[in-house]
Amino acid sequence: MDFLDKTINSYLDVWLGPRDPRVKGWLLLENYTPTFIFSALYLLIVWLGPKYMRNKQPFSCRGILVVYNLGLTLLSLYMFYELVTGVWEGGYNFFCQDTHSGGEADMKIIRVLWWYYFSKLIEFMDTFFFILRKNNHQITVLHVYHHATMLNIWWFVMNWVPCGHSYFGATLNSFIHVLMYSYYGLSAVPAMRPYLWWKKYITQGQLTQFVLTIFQTSCGVVWPCAFPQGWLYFQISYMISLIILFTNFYIQTYNKKASSRRKEYQNGSTATVNGYTNSFSSLENNVKQRKQRKD
Repeated sequence: MDFLDKTINSYLDVWLGPRDPRVKGWLLLENYTPTFIFSALYLLIVWLGPKYMRNKQPFSCRGILVVYNLGLTLLSLYMFYELVTGVWEGGYNFFCQDTHSGGEADMKIIRVLWWYYFSKLIEFMDTFFFILRKNNHQITVLHVYHHATMLNIWWFVMNWVPCGHSYFGATLNSFIHVLMYSYYGLSAVPAMRPYLWWKKYITQGQLTQFVLTIFQTSCGVVWPCAFPQGWLYFQISYMISLIILFTNFYIQTYNKKASSRRKEYQNGSTATVNGYTNSFSSLENNVKQRKQRKD
């Protein structure tokens, strides 16, 4: 393992240049091998998990889901607050911020972004819960692509550009995750589900986040500073890939469902929405059936 680590590290140093010495020795950052292994295991579980669960009863996971989502909501809120205050304290430039001019605020940003990187490992549990509950329809290409790539991307970010212009996307994403994981936590409680109406707007917020990140990243290209340009171009490319996948998800999930509901309503059929049928229509049908049986 040591030989593999040294070989990989030497290649990375040749390709990407010297690493940021401020994160030397930090947990999971010294070598790429653990991050790669975690990602490979994640993909293996995504492949084998549904096969293993095929003939088994789904697990409820309700209690642990509430705790899990509450924990990620609080972690995301903490990261958002620390990033905003760190950027303010360091006087970060929105248009382009290098990685060595924020003083002590840079170290604050680095510490928070390590938690952001680590949270991507924790978020693998999103998929594992889908597998255990046999919600395999939610394990989409978008879902797996996003989870598998983020941990790896942020390992590289933390080793080469762990502060400066890297802060923006993580700050927006932390805010979106406060909304998202609080929604998931509440939806794990059946009594709360009728009151949850903002799932659609979370996806809209994610798309807005990607567009804003592209705009802010592009500012660093147009008005460059000491932040490496290669990282900016990579981030723009990755955001474009997410916009394409999330837009497709939005159309498939909301626009087509809305169109389908309108057709069912026009045809006079009873629609099932989020697992619940229209109770008034069901009651009316039951009454009609009883009358027919009496006759």
